[in-house]
Amino acid sequence: MEIRQLTTFVTAAQMSSFSKAAESLGYTQSAVTIQIKNLEEELGTKLFDRMGKQVSLTGYGKDFLTHAIKILKEVNQAKLAVKGQTELNGSITIGTNESLCFTKLPAILTYFREHHPKVNIKILFDSPDPLLEMLDHGKIDLAYFLDEPRYSNSWHKEMEEKEPIVFVCARRCRFTGQKGLKVEDFLDQPFFLTEQNANYRRALDNFLASRKISLVPFVEISDTEFILKMVELNNGMSFLPHFAVQKSVEEGRLSILDVAEPDISMYRQIFYHRDKILTQEMEEFIRVAKMDL
Repeated sequence: MEIRQLTTFVTAAQMSSFSKAAESLGYTQSAVTIQIKNLEEELGTKLFDRMGKQVSLTGYGKDFLTHAIKILKEVNQAKLAVKGQTELNGSITIGTNESLCFTKLPAILTYFREHHPKVNIKILFDSPDPLLEMLDHGKIDLAYFLDEPRYSNSWHKEMEEKEPIVFVCARRCRFTGQKGLKVEDFLDQPFFLTEQNANYRRALDNFLASRKISLVPFVEISDTEFILKMVELNNGMSFLPHFAVQKSVEEGRLSILDVAEPDISMYRQIFYHRDKILTQEMEEFIRVAKMDL
């Protein structure tokens, strides 16, 4: 029994596909099939049921998966123990949402480029639910997103940082500097907002609905950078994470409104699947993300 066979088995089990496992590992599909066949012959039992392009674990396969993951985790820990400060040169796939991709990832990626130039990083972005589905199916190594707190026995959570969501306007806006504003005071202004299914936009809509008022934005779009530019150029308003607008505020281009309600916050969170082997590259990404560069 070889480590590469166990790695192939675990990957195929997580992706429910030999072809996807082959693509992920850089093998041909026939190589994956041969490795699994050899493993089954050595164990004397069938690990997968084949159904066309899809595969599923047998009862013995599910039992063996638990042991295979433990073995690979032990092997990885052993490698980490002897490698010490060896230069990182692996790959990592990060799933994130748009606001973090625009504001937080550049500093993290710059750090990796300076300190770990041989690490290959792939970025996928989507909303939290699709990202967690990718995590469950082994398509990403880490999910790093902004949302309400999420929990599941299927994931390890490595971060939960509270991030306030604020109303922001152009610096020349007449509401700049005013104290004790109410939402009703500026609802007639042109708003540039994220789409309705976005987490903090949904929280805003729920608050307004509780007050029996509504807000029809001038523009709805998922691109945070575009929203910031439009707010500045059109003397408009938006509702965005504080970290997304901080730079524009510090540069004097935008202002944060003094509004007591709604008091809405979301949380930056990092997850990896409980069956995923935590690599040095993953550990380093988590560490750097927590530094909040």
